[in-house]
Formats: sequence, C-alpha cells, structure tokens
Amino acid sequence: MPKPLASRPGGAPHQVRIIGGQWRRTRLTVLDRPGLRPTPDRVRETLFNWLGQDLSGWRCVDAFAGTGALGLEAASRGAADVLLIEPDAALIANLNALKTRLAAAAVRVQRGDGVAALRALPPASVDLVLLDPPFDAAELFAPALAAAVAAVCADGWVYLEAPTQADAEQLAALGLAPHRHLKAGAVHAHLLRRIAASA
Repeated sequence: MPKPLASRPGGAPHQVRIIGGQWRRTRLTVLDRPGLRPTPDRVRETLFNWLGQDLSGWRCVDAFAGTGALGLEAASRGAADVLLIEPDAALIANLNALKTRLAAAAVRVQRGDGVAALRALPPASVDLVLLDPPFDAAELFAPALAAAVAAVCADGWVYLEAPTQADAEQLAALGLAPHRHLKAGAVHAHLLRRIAASA
C-alpha cells in the first residue's frame, strides 16, 4: 500500500520535473496527499522514448492525474489536447495553477472520477490514455482499462502503471495487447496497444 509522500527536510516540498519538450526541466510540486505517487522520472522518460518524442496533434487523457506529470509531459511534447482528470480538490487547484503558469492552452483540467470521465468520452476519440490509479485501489484497474479501450482510437495506446505485471490473457479479454513493459522499483509500467476488431 503506498504511503503519503512526506515533505523534504526543512519543509521544502517534494518535486518532480518534466523530462522533455518545451517545458523540459520545469519542476512540479508534489503535494502531501494520501496515496499520491508520481511516476518516477526514469519511467516517464522510458515511456516517451517508446511513444516517440513528438506527440504533435495527439489527443491524450490522464485519467488519474495527481501531479499532472504524465499529461503535462505529453503536452510538453506537442499533444494538441490533454485532459487531466483528478477527484482531489487540492490537486485540482495545483493543476489549474500549473496550467496558468505554463500558459498550457492544450491542457484541460477536470475534477471528477477518472473511470466515469473515460466512459463519458466519445468512442475512439483519443490517441493515448494514461492510467496511473492508486496502487491500493485494485478495484479500479479493470474498469479503467475497459473504459480506456472504448475511448482510444484503433491505432492508439494505453499506458498502465500497476504494482504487478499485467496478465496478457486478462489484457486480451479487455481488448489490449502488451507492447512494452518496464519494472522500476515497485512500479510496473506497461505500454498497451488496442487489439483491432478483426484480430
């Protein structure tokens, strides 16, 4: 079970940084919220090496946004539309402040439930869905993946962070196939491809 991230000694808040793109090296403050576990720099760097550094024109959804690190990383690399979804009011305020500070016109911030928000999207309307649910909320993983499959376009991608490696048969039952996998500490990072209807 993830523990809340504590502030650094001396009261300085914990921070992560955007790895690449127009906002490279921009630091993002990590608020001390229960279960908040930002994607490590190494994992984000690997993910965007897998996807390619230029996401110009992509439509992306970060369904469990937290610090916004994943979605902002996509926007920094040129994504045309990035929706950040987060239920926590303090984190929403932080995301809105970041959007303003970065003048991030492509970024939209929405307070709400990530799974419900994905289900409300038009079918096949996004290129990339980013899923990083709280690791202690195991009941969210299957519904989030199912909603992501419906939202992502035929040649789109789903990224999943989980405490264990996803089972290929269970993914296939949801309409997804593993493309890349990385284990970094307690994090299993998966890049998944939607299985074509004819497959």
